[in-house]
Formats: sequence, C-alpha cells, structure tokens
Amino acid sequence: MRAWVDEAIAKIEADLHRSSDTHLIHVPLPATPQIQLYLKDESTHITGSLKHRLARSLFLYALCNGWLGPDTPIIEASSGSTAISEAYFARLIGLRFITVIARSTSPEKIARIQRYGGECVFVDDPAQDRVVARQLARELGGHFMDQFTYAERATDWRGNNNIAESIFEQMAREPHPVPRWIVCGAGTGGTSATIGRYIRYRRYATQLCVVDPLNSVYYRYWQTRDATLTCCGASGVEGIGRPQVEPSFVPDVVDRMLQVPNAASYAAIRVLEAITGRRAGGSTGTNLYGTLQIIAEMAARGEQGAVVTLLCDSGELYRDTYYNDAWLAANGHDIAPYLAQMRHFYETGVWQPLASVDPTCHPA
Repeated sequence: MRAWVDEAIAKIEADLHRSSDTHLIHVPLPATPQIQLYLKDESTHITGSLKHRLARSLFLYALCNGWLGPDTPIIEASSGSTAISEAYFARLIGLRFITVIARSTSPEKIARIQRYGGECVFVDDPAQDRVVARQLARELGGHFMDQFTYAERATDWRGNNNIAESIFEQMAREPHPVPRWIVCGAGTGGTSATIGRYIRYRRYATQLCVVDPLNSVYYRYWQTRDATLTCCGASGVEGIGRPQVEPSFVPDVVDRMLQVPNAASYAAIRVLEAITGRRAGGSTGTNLYGTLQIIAEMAARGEQGAVVTLLCDSGELYRDTYYNDAWLAANGHDIAPYLAQMRHFYETGVWQPLASVDPTCHPA
C-alpha cells in the first residue's frame, strides 16, 4: 500500500513539473491609465481551469492522509470544472472516478469529464449533490473527495506555488507590485481562503474582494455569519455561488463582497472578448464585472494602483449557453444594459450604477 501511495504521489509531482505557471495578462484600460488591470489566466492549465490547482491539492491531501488505495473509487460533488480536473488526476494514478453533477451542467463539461474516463451521476437539485455523493461513496466503498470541505485545508496557503504566491511573484516587476485589490469568486471558497490567508501571512496591504451571484448564500453569510442560510436552485454561474454555506468558505479573510447579477456576468465575458480577444466562462465575467466597479471607484477617488482578477476557464465550454443569444433570451437574461454600462466605463472611466433586473431566489 505505501509503495502504491509513493508511486501515485510521484506521478502527480511529475505532472506538476511538466507544466509551467499560468500567464498574468495586463489589460490596458485607456480611460483609467493610472490603474492597471491584470488577469491571471487559469484556463491554460492542462484541464482548462482554475480547479486544476485544487484537484492536485485534494489528491495529494487524500493520498498523504491514507484515504486512497489502488482500488479506491473516488466520488466528488462538482459543478463541472473540479470534476474535469479530478477525472484527469484519477486517470493519472489509475483510479475510478465518479462525479455527482447538476443535470443543467454544460454538455461540453460533461463530455470533458467523460473524456478523462470519469463517470457522471446527475441530480436535478444542486443542493443534493453532496448527499448523493456521500451515499454513493458508502455503497461503493469509495472515498468522497468533498471539495467543499477540504478545499481550504488541502492547499498550503503559506506558499508552495499556490495561486496567491504565483500572483505576487509575477507582479514583482510591475509598476505596482503589490495589488490594491485581488478579486475572485467563491465556489468551494478555497481560492478566496488561500488568497486571503496568504495576504495576511505576507503582511501585504492588498485587499480581497469576493464577488457572488445573486442566487447564492455567500454574500448574506459574509454579512450575517449565519451558517444556516440556504437558497433554492443553482447560482446560474457555473463554478461559483452555492445554495448553502460551505465549510471551506472563510469569511474573516474577505475584506469586501459584491453581488453581481447573472446578466452582468454574461455581458462581461462579451466585453472581455471585445477588449482582449479571449473567451472566458461566466465566473470570469462575474470577476470582471466586480473588478471594473472597484477600478471605477478607485479612479473616482484619484487613486493609483493595480487590481488582479482571475480568468477561471475557457468560454469554449459555454458556446451553447452564455455565448448563445437564443439561450439568453429563453432564460430571460437581458445583457444590453450591462454591456452599455461597461462600455461606457471603458470609454470614460465612469461607472453608472444600474438596478438589478435579474430574477433571483434570495437566500432566506
């Protein structure tokens, strides 16, 4: 058993050394030249998303805790990207992988999970994914990876090439090497926990903003610290937002939260493509919309500095949804006001607030 674990860890470490770090992209903003915007492009991981880092950490954590053996099926509850990355690592070390996934997940994500040898069990209610995953693990004698519990502890927040350390190392030669803000979303909460803890550990002046879809509990939880909050259905932005508070979300390391309507997230990825030529997923749109709002506030106060946000995954996964005008119309999303708002900011540096027009099931 120990020999198999040693070999599995060696395979994962070798895979890490075969890859390079992800790019940090400077995005010029002509109307606010005193403030630099950077995108940490996590879509360049071999499995295509930010979750590649998490999956690697979760596998190493499980192996080093003695939870995996050569015949252990791995079960996960995932909205898609984590499952893609975990399917990759399961195949790398020769283990069966099954994910419990919302039926509404994009077909391209499902196809990629299966491409790496993963199996999918579908649920209609995203709030039941972990319940079904636990039951399946018991029935199969497998290990429930449970990203929502272990994300914040599986990653070494003090360094070891985590995403926060990577951002600050890449920023070292920029005009403002210590960002004024880092902006990210929260699915498990592992990324925000890692970044927030690292900022404090290294004593940086950087502040962390977490952006949250309207149909998610995290914003209200951050305000109230009420861990019993729930809401109905999925967030509408794959990869971020949850219908219940997850153990890995650490509110005390978050300096600010912003709620972002789904239509604004879908509009922001169109703006990103127009500015950079890059297509990204909805969670990147949520990040960008919040980031532009923060930059506009900085500009209004006459501040200088840098803001970093994450490009989480590729827009190719969402051709039939977020980039499909017919899908947007069928689901009642009017992105036109948000497109106009962000274009106005890009041209003038002024942010014009809009009232939310997205239908939502607010947390209770």
